[in-house]
Amino acid sequence: MQSYTIGQAARLLGVSPDTARRWADAGRIATHRDESGRRVIDGRSLAAFSVELAQSEAEEDAPYTSARNAFPGIVTAIKLGDVAAQVTIQAGPHRLVSLLTREAVEELGLEVGVQATARVKSTSVHIDRT
Repeated sequence: MQSYTIGQAARLLGVSPDTARRWADAGRIATHRDESGRRVIDGRSLAAFSVELAQSEAEEDAPYTSARNAFPGIVTAIKLGDVAAQVTIQAGPHRLVSLLTREAVEELGLEVGVQATARVKSTSVHIDRT
């Protein structure tokens, strides 16, 4: 079973190492010591915690939508054409680029610096093991 250091877990959860450490200290996620004496989190425990965390965050401001893959972030760039537009959102470590109509950008009031959520719905998702 793969284990993760506090820093690795923090990156995967999209939080700071201090936050992950506080969660571990508070008992929200179980840790143990590896052979080197470092605090690590079991991969299965981290996976379960990440699902629990995502569900609790989704319940706070859950809009009515069928798209489950939400990436809240900030608009970092907009390229407007006559009809189409390209919007870039930075959501934690994820950079998402969406192509939509210029009219949609204007109706949503999107501009650089505005908070927005990119929602991804796809029938084809590729996964690489790292």
